[in-house]
Amino acid sequence: MPLERFDPASAQAEATITITSVTGDLTQLQDVDGLVNPWNRNYMPRWLLYPSGVSRALKSQTGPDPWKELSRAGVLPVGGCVVTDAGRLSAHTKLIHVAGLNLAWRATEATVSASVHSVVRAAVAQKMRTVAMPLIGSGSGGMNPTSSRECIENALRRYTSGWPLEVLLVEHDKAA
Repeated sequence: MPLERFDPASAQAEATITITSVTGDLTQLQDVDGLVNPWNRNYMPRWLLYPSGVSRALKSQTGPDPWKELSRAGVLPVGGCVVTDAGRLSAHTKLIHVAGLNLAWRATEATVSASVHSVVRAAVAQKMRTVAMPLIGSGSGGMNPTSSRECIENALRRYTSGWPLEVLLVEHDKAA
């Protein structure tokens, strides 16, 4: 089955968004249809990269198959995303790998907003009801967590009608 890519410049997805704040480990969430993986633009071979943060945690749980699938997607536009299976993580969950970093490997309001747009489009296209999203760009992307949260929430509020989607906005529990 060919991978479906989602470009932030594409048409608006219609969704009714519910935002729920969660503190904890994204990889341990149950009963979600999609887990967002903040990724790069996929222009470097994966064997040259050492995942960190959320990507590292996901890779340790999923095994290599989703990452091999992701590498076949080719270079992603800034904010673009690809949906893959979640490997060993769950038979009912998909991974949404989103290119939240620019060419300088930094997150900005523009890259985070575009990422959120693509995630919503992908979730609607895949008929997902619940998506767990970390604070995109707040790890290796260098964005302040508060700025990331505000940017994500503002982008999610742009969707006002259509498909019902709950977004669990997950902030990592630093005490854990």
